[in-house]
Amino acid sequence: MKIFLMIFFVKTLIYALSFEVTNTNIANGASSLLTFDKEKNIVYQKITLDKKSFPIYPNPVDGTKMYAFVAVSYYAKPKNKTATIHYTKNGVKKTEKIALKIIQGAYKKESIHVTKSKVNPKKKHSLRISKEYHEAMKIYATATKENFLSSKFVLPLNSFITSDYGKARVYNDTLKGYHSGTDFRAKIGTPIIASNDGRIVLVKDRFYSGGTVIIDHGQGIYTCYYHMSAFKVKQNDKIKKGEVIGFSGKSGRVTGPHLHFSVRIAGVQVDPLQFVKLMNGTLLRKKNEKKMKDK
Repeated sequence: MKIFLMIFFVKTLIYALSFEVTNTNIANGASSLLTFDKEKNIVYQKITLDKKSFPIYPNPVDGTKMYAFVAVSYYAKPKNKTATIHYTKNGVKKTEKIALKIIQGAYKKESIHVTKSKVNPKKKHSLRISKEYHEAMKIYATATKENFLSSKFVLPLNSFITSDYGKARVYNDTLKGYHSGTDFRAKIGTPIIASNDGRIVLVKDRFYSGGTVIIDHGQGIYTCYYHMSAFKVKQNDKIKKGEVIGFSGKSGRVTGPHLHFSVRIAGVQVDPLQFVKLMNGTLLRKKNEKKMKDK
């Protein structure tokens, strides 16, 4: 499956720091990747945008670099913004400003009809829904300092995409929302693989997402796999890229069997395919790959 994404690099020659930004125009629901050169006497800390903080981490495959994502919520409105890089130089606290522009993503709309109970759940389900929501939010709010990544991401299965991230949705002509991931066509029982190395932090049947697996890849990066029919992993398992974690199904709020694949960065839900392209095309490229491409 081929996914195309144009990435524009901005070399920051006018700044005090040496870094690159993949895109300064960021669609709602998308992310931008900043990479920094490790420099003597400079300690990188974080990037802040509004009230959100994005830590700066060592590059997983290049010991001379650091990196940070800036992720924009789907609900963000088009607006000019200023992000701030926080660091110390020779022990002195410093900041650097970056001008960003939030733009409206070109997301489509769709109407979906599901079981009535999944749109207007009964009161007896309210406690379960609330508990599952807060359980997931607690996971996403945790940034494991350990990095599990050493190679590029793969998609959880090679199949036709039936619904893209960001589609505005109307359930049963009443409930409005948006599609928080990418749906892949999959018959019940199709093997689902881990998109990269990590640790299993949730294996559970949930009210809306059905059979759910969440993988922590370290440093605030999570991938999620929904509507599964069976699991082959358990919580706290270490998982390798390409290993089968379970099988597709039609559990939860669905119209039919498929896999819903989503990504969280620092708690922000983002377009998973755009994220994979950023990771594979920029952050997880080995040094020799970069040299070959530059020739």
